[in-house]
Amino acid sequence: MVDMNQLQALFGGTFDPVHYGHLKPVEALANQIGLARVIIMPNNVPPHRSQPEATSAQRKEMVELAIRDKPLFALDERELKRDTPSYTAETLQAWRQEQGPTRPLAFIIGQDSLLSFPQWHNYNTILDNCHLIVCRRPGYSLNMTEESHQQWLESHLTHDADSLHSLPAGKIYLAETPWFNISATLIRERLEKGEACDDLLPAAVLDYIIKQRLYC
Repeated sequence: MVDMNQLQALFGGTFDPVHYGHLKPVEALANQIGLARVIIMPNNVPPHRSQPEATSAQRKEMVELAIRDKPLFALDERELKRDTPSYTAETLQAWRQEQGPTRPLAFIIGQDSLLSFPQWHNYNTILDNCHLIVCRRPGYSLNMTEESHQQWLESHLTHDADSLHSLPAGKIYLAETPWFNISATLIRERLEKGEACDDLLPAAVLDYIIKQRLYC
């Protein structure tokens, strides 16, 4: 049973397929900052990239298989059920309304996403509804391209993980999480070539992919 006053986070993506590069950094993050719950939220129609190869039902099944023995994680299907593009700002606004005004909420992104964050739909409303937790990635700058965006980042930046627990929203926290050089694109390419992927994603997910003849 999760304490309704504890910090919980959403983690979005296409998860086509879900793999260790998604799961392991977030597990490390949860241990570092005391995250109570991470809710994986696959999207059906991503607004800024091509449609996933696996169907929404297949990607839901793969996430369920990946997290079935991991109590940290839960699955949120709301974006999978939409036939229109899912915008993070709108989803987070709805999530805040569900959770109430005082519960600490966070949204997990990679450092590459932070640098393009001002291009997101209604990005300036997102911190009204949650914190941003940024998983650091080697080779990416910590500086935004425009001065106004850099000032926005610095005005919300915190180095105190406790503030993520004590405040409901509004902070950006840069987390030092381990980096796994794994991508869904790499996995799909290796599967297409018939190469082994045992070390890249959970065995149950790989078994499902093989049985469904996905990505081949």
